[in-house]
Amino acid sequence: MATLGMIGLGRMGGNMAERLRRGGHTVIGYDRSPDSAREVDSLEGLVAKLEPPRVVWVMVPAGTPTYETVDALAELLEPGDVVVDGGNSRYTDDQRHAADLEPKGIGFVDCGVSGGVWGLTEGYALMCGGEDEHVATVQPFFDVLKPEGDSGFVHAGKVGAGHFAKMVHNGIEYGLMQAYAEGWELMMATDVVTDVPAVIASWQKGTVIRSWLLDLMVNALREDDDLSALRGYAEDSGEGRWTVEAAVDHAVPLPVITAALFARFSSRQDDSPAMKMIAALRNQFGGHAVTSSAGSVEKGADSPGADAGHDTEEHNPAHGRERGEAGTPPGA
Repeated sequence: MATLGMIGLGRMGGNMAERLRRGGHTVIGYDRSPDSAREVDSLEGLVAKLEPPRVVWVMVPAGTPTYETVDALAELLEPGDVVVDGGNSRYTDDQRHAADLEPKGIGFVDCGVSGGVWGLTEGYALMCGGEDEHVATVQPFFDVLKPEGDSGFVHAGKVGAGHFAKMVHNGIEYGLMQAYAEGWELMMATDVVTDVPAVIASWQKGTVIRSWLLDLMVNALREDDDLSALRGYAEDSGEGRWTVEAAVDHAVPLPVITAALFARFSSRQDDSPAMKMIAALRNQFGGHAVTSSAGSVEKGADSPGADAGHDTEEHNPAHGRERGEAGTPPGA
């Protein structure tokens, strides 16, 4: 068995370190927080405890924290050592890290990691990118972290390929979650289905939409059958955005993933500015009813009991079109 340095001991890094230890490896952990379960209190201390060729796994937030960590390691490690970025970095960042480390003889492997809080017991899906020799150096750790069986690990290609694959994985996840959520909302909105959680649980066996995400959906509804304890607010980690940006760069249509990303943006609005404008425009061209910010409803030409005195071509030129004449269809 071998020794690995783990930088970042949060929910993912800490559990990954524990799974490696359970698999027989030695892990030297470092985290900036003195309250963490770290073995050393500095990067220098971590590197000093590792025997060459060293493998240092970075599990810190993407962007500046990762850049600062990799830059610091570049001054501490030696030729033949390998840095693994297992965070949610953008694939273009990986290429820059590899280019910075290559003149020093230090290898770089990017690894997209999926598994969340369940990874400790179930294993982590690993998508890595890098040169064959550098991946081979890290392989003993990949073998323990991955789920049991033949799947769950892939050397996806050159540097950047691992995080690109994980980016696409997360984009697909956005679309799947959005579809499940919309189906649940539709069933909750009708009195035809009387036990929505039971319907969703029934889909876990024998259906083409069964999945681990569906299992987690069932778990969530068991804890709160109408999700009344939650607010309908969803953040995005950034990978959904990068997926859509990559699609634009390569002229690949991603309507489902793009819509799912935009739906998350909508979830953060207490009152949609765009919908305000749509309501105002419908009122302007068709006299459709509008609702004030205070909640009162102002009648429009399409409202029951609307003032017939205003139902003329002079006051509402669009009204004739609403009766089926050429132009804007009813309810536009």
